[in-house]
Amino acid sequence: MKVEQRRWASKEGWRPYSLDSIGDSAQLVLMFGSGSAIKRPEPAERLKSLYPAAHIIGCSTSGQILGARVFSDSITATAVQFERTHISLAQVRINEVHDSHEAGGALASAFEHEKLAHVLVFSDGLRVNGSELVRCMWETLPYGVAVTGGLASDGLRFNDNVVCLDGEAEEGKIIAVGLYGENIKTAFSSRCGWYPFGIDRVVTRSSGNELLELDGKPAYDLYAEYLGELADEMPATASLLPLNLRIETEGLDLVRAAVAVNKDRRSLTFAGGMPEGATARLMRGSAERILKGAADAARGLQKSAGGKPAELALIVSGTGRKVALGQRVEEEVEAARDELGDKTALAGFYSYGEISPVSPHAPYEMKNNTITITTFLES
Repeated sequence: MKVEQRRWASKEGWRPYSLDSIGDSAQLVLMFGSGSAIKRPEPAERLKSLYPAAHIIGCSTSGQILGARVFSDSITATAVQFERTHISLAQVRINEVHDSHEAGGALASAFEHEKLAHVLVFSDGLRVNGSELVRCMWETLPYGVAVTGGLASDGLRFNDNVVCLDGEAEEGKIIAVGLYGENIKTAFSSRCGWYPFGIDRVVTRSSGNELLELDGKPAYDLYAEYLGELADEMPATASLLPLNLRIETEGLDLVRAAVAVNKDRRSLTFAGGMPEGATARLMRGSAERILKGAADAARGLQKSAGGKPAELALIVSGTGRKVALGQRVEEEVEAARDELGDKTALAGFYSYGEISPVSPHAPYEMKNNTITITTFLES
């Protein structure tokens, strides 16, 4: 595997970010950018000329990760040349949240399952119930095939977001890349770093990923009480108070962050399902805990590849983490790099939801305010 990286800025265009040059040998380019930048046609058109044989996929983000840097208003590109790995692409459209389960099944069924080793997913972040999307993928894909990736985002605006395929940036799209063969080795890990506070509350009324009531009281009112004068800025400020969601019937302990509010219904909509009967606690983060979570997520990933440095690491981190870290946001990527080593190329983005299995061979899940790292190595 060979990796070449570039960064685009409005005044400069595409500039090399690494010394490698693979050009028309690349089969895949991962492109992440701010919502306003990635919707422009010129950057993707120029990438097509630089990598004419590659599929260009990606999404809008709340921040772009390239090396140990984090950018907020640019586009990053990571071109990959696989030497012994075959790739396949699939896409579906999604218009309504309640179509998420069906979309996951259609996406997983689009792949030839024989020799499928790993699937990367990039999804619209506002029209999807991420947990239903990946649940059906788990039910459909062969046992042992892991799915990682994330939901598109657009900072704290929560208005629109896009997913990109070969130059077309569209809302309501989900794209997946299947990696095939015995030579591709992947590993993944996910950590949080936020901690719960206050009392346990029960989800007493919900509809899919819309949370209506906790302990019989409107969910919006609870958040408004804790946020005070910042309540009018929800859902942006709600990202600082995610929920620790414990689903006893499934043995899951997850983090959920709000992506929309409805004042008339006194509700909040989250990126993943909010089942009735689940136990929820508010959470808060500190920079030290968040940075420790990044280091913990990266630690040990190299061991899964027999001690060899991964050639590429895809980092998908929650938008709330970027907000909480503020000017220290690059320290999160540096913490991961310190564990992965300088020989691993880093790429990624800040998302509205992170996708990974809870543990190897466990069901996939959509999480919030976590950092999920997937490493890639060809043997």
